[in-house]
Amino acid sequence: MTLRMSFASISLSSPSGSDWNAPVPAPGGRPRGATPGDGAERGGARRGVAGTIGRLFAQFMRWVARVVRGEVVKRTGGPARARVVVLFALVLALNGADASTVGAIAPQLESSLHIGNTDIGLLTSVTLLVGAIFTIPVGLLVDRTKRMPVLAISIVLWSLASMFSAFAGSYDSLLLTRVALGAVAASAGPAIASLTGDYFAADERGRIWSYILVGEAAGTAFGFIISGFLASAIDWRAAFFVLAIPGFIVARELWRTVPEPLRGGQSHLQLGTQSLDDALAQARAAQAQRGDGPESESAESQASTATQDAAREAARRAGAEPDPERILHEDASQMSLVRAVRYIVSIPSNVLMIAGSSLGYFYFAGLQTFALLFVKGHYHASQVEAELFLALLVVGAVIGTLIGGRLPDVLLKRGDLGARVWFPGVCYVGAAVLFVPGLVGKHLTPAVWFDIAGAALVFAANPPIQAARLDVVPSGLWGRAQSALTCIRSLAQAAAPLIFGGVSQLVAGIVPSEAPIGTRPNAPSSSASTALEITFLIMLTTLVAAGVLLFKARTTFANDVATAAASEHDADPSLLQSADPAQP
Repeated sequence: MTLRMSFASISLSSPSGSDWNAPVPAPGGRPRGATPGDGAERGGARRGVAGTIGRLFAQFMRWVARVVRGEVVKRTGGPARARVVVLFALVLALNGADASTVGAIAPQLESSLHIGNTDIGLLTSVTLLVGAIFTIPVGLLVDRTKRMPVLAISIVLWSLASMFSAFAGSYDSLLLTRVALGAVAASAGPAIASLTGDYFAADERGRIWSYILVGEAAGTAFGFIISGFLASAIDWRAAFFVLAIPGFIVARELWRTVPEPLRGGQSHLQLGTQSLDDALAQARAAQAQRGDGPESESAESQASTATQDAAREAARRAGAEPDPERILHEDASQMSLVRAVRYIVSIPSNVLMIAGSSLGYFYFAGLQTFALLFVKGHYHASQVEAELFLALLVVGAVIGTLIGGRLPDVLLKRGDLGARVWFPGVCYVGAAVLFVPGLVGKHLTPAVWFDIAGAALVFAANPPIQAARLDVVPSGLWGRAQSALTCIRSLAQAAAPLIFGGVSQLVAGIVPSEAPIGTRPNAPSSSASTALEITFLIMLTTLVAAGVLLFKARTTFANDVATAAASEHDADPSLLQSADPAQP
């Protein structure tokens, strides 16, 4: 102890007083290396270079952000419209990211919670099933109350449920948080559909829906890539935690910056609108002015005469007449839930659109679930190549969504009312045709392009279907109509993995079992890959059936549009008269 203390008390200086840490003199008296202070100068220079690079990168990202923002504002038609579209797209992006996160972190969940593939599938299915159950009553709430508070509060609750998932200590607690998440997420679809109908006119809804639905595809890609990376680099809990944070930001922006629009399409945002608050104030002033006289039209009448011009004028020119048995003579928003659902399913074209859209989502849900296994086994691809394949499918989905929103709107403006139903039918049948060479081909490079084109066509069908559904349903039932679509579609998506998996196992039992393909680790067996190939080919019949149903919807679509126009409270009878044959 004494020895150690004495050494500690020795001054670190040489007998001559020079510093022991000074550079050792080189022969001739020069210090080795740099002179005193050169190290600090080099460190400062490096920090200066790093700071300069950081500032340049920050400036570059700000420039990119300005360019992107300018392009979004230009394409959507003004700052106010861009804000609504972007925030609605972000809401769907959150939903899409959550749906893909469970699959992306499945390996980490299995090893951490000691669960199997069936348990992983239940985590996804239970969210969809609970959402399907809650979406009908939520649709009633959306039609009768202010929608923006409902949407913002539900996003906050959704983020909390996602955050609680990060702290789940067992599979049971994680499953419980997924149940809660499915319940609070049910309001997103009905609320956004109803708000979109009131913010944007009928003749541009297809294009607007394409921009909003891009968020769903982008969110799916985000959940698959970012969540998988976080689960591998940190922990699966980090994926849920990071996913929850943007929800609070989106909810805050919706609450503070997007006001509740007037129902019945009275507050449509015109091109170039700068402020949402100013646009809403003008709409309220116009409403008050219309209410001064006894002969003034109601909100729904204004929607009939001003906001549904494209679809309903096309129906009038086509000579379409409303179905007298389905014309509503009451305020649709005040209908009971049971009566509203009965009315919605009594609209022929709406039922066909719900069935067709659900079949399309059914096929893509099954494809998305087993695509990774199929690509690795059928094309002898690596894990990285398979993940890149899925990312390219998402890119194709985004491109298809954007194209599918524009083309039917252009055809509608030219008087082709049925374009909103026959175009999705063509897309589904075309996708089925394109998927065949993509599934049968044995080489990844040519086959992937057929698969991407098929995915693009599947998603190109969604925007016109969303827009067409608003055309055939009175505005007071928009929320509940979207709820009916979301309910059936969610059930189809939840059933897809089970049905695809069951059929593939049945086929695998018939196909002779062989050794794993190639030398890649964990490669699927040849029989499993062949079984998935046959299953995908068999299930293409659902896409063909979806196309046939939508083609059939053409026969009643125009009359259903006219009936919806006649069902608006105090609708103008002149809008319902058939066009004069001599009139161009």
